[in-house]
Order: sequence, then C-alpha cells, then structure tokens
Amino acid sequence: MKTTEKIANAKKRIYELERLIKYWNDLENDEEKTVNFAMKIENKVA
Repeated sequence: MKTTEKIANAKKRIYELERLIKYWNDLENDEEKTVNFAMKIENKVA
C-alpha cells in the first residue's frame, strides 16, 4: 500500500469518526430536550 493510499484511508476514518462524534453530540442534545419537558400520561381503560 502506497503512502498516498494510507493517507486517503486515514482521512476516511477521521471523517467517519467526526460524523460519529457529531451524531453522539446531537443525540445527547436531543435527550436533554426530551427529558426537560413534562409528559402528560393518561390512563385509559377500555
């Protein structure tokens, strides 16, 4: 494997890791939003 191929593969892995980090950060923000508002639960009997 040539040096240019190694660099290209490393860049792909870095890009994938950055996407994962962004995804995880977005999930944490979404969880904070959903946890902070009150949920109304109704019990319905058929």
